[in-house]
Amino acid sequence: MPVKEIASNRRAFHDYFIDEKYEAGMALTGTEVKSLRAGKANLRDGYVRLDGNEAWLENVHISPYTQGGYVNHEPMRPRKLLLHRREIATLIGKTRQKGFTLIPLRMYFLGNHAKVEIGLARGKRQYDKRVALAEADAKREMERAIRR
Repeated sequence: MPVKEIASNRRAFHDYFIDEKYEAGMALTGTEVKSLRAGKANLRDGYVRLDGNEAWLENVHISPYTQGGYVNHEPMRPRKLLLHRREIATLIGKTRQKGFTLIPLRMYFLGNHAKVEIGLARGKRQYDKRVALAEADAKREMERAIRR
């Protein structure tokens, strides 16, 4: 099936160590789907809240559809994630450990279904970020030297 990327959270890879990735569907309204088809989503400050046996995508902005009229959706509303009960149970156990959180990494269409990839993440400290930047610079320099 063709995958069409809508939005990605590049900042997440800078601020967090991603330990595991999960794919989840989303319960959306019609105008949200049309807005996503136009690529109007922002995952930057988003997170996943686990509430009982449900997972909710919070603080993700999907712009209102321009031709939506009075039936348009609220841009920052919580959206239910469609995960198996076993997956939610394992995520609850893993996020109870100190320092773990769930964040959206990217949003995409898999065929006709809107999906979100969520990551089990640990926060990076300032020195971890500096080390990661230094490694990226060294790798870039090595590739330049090899090309010469």
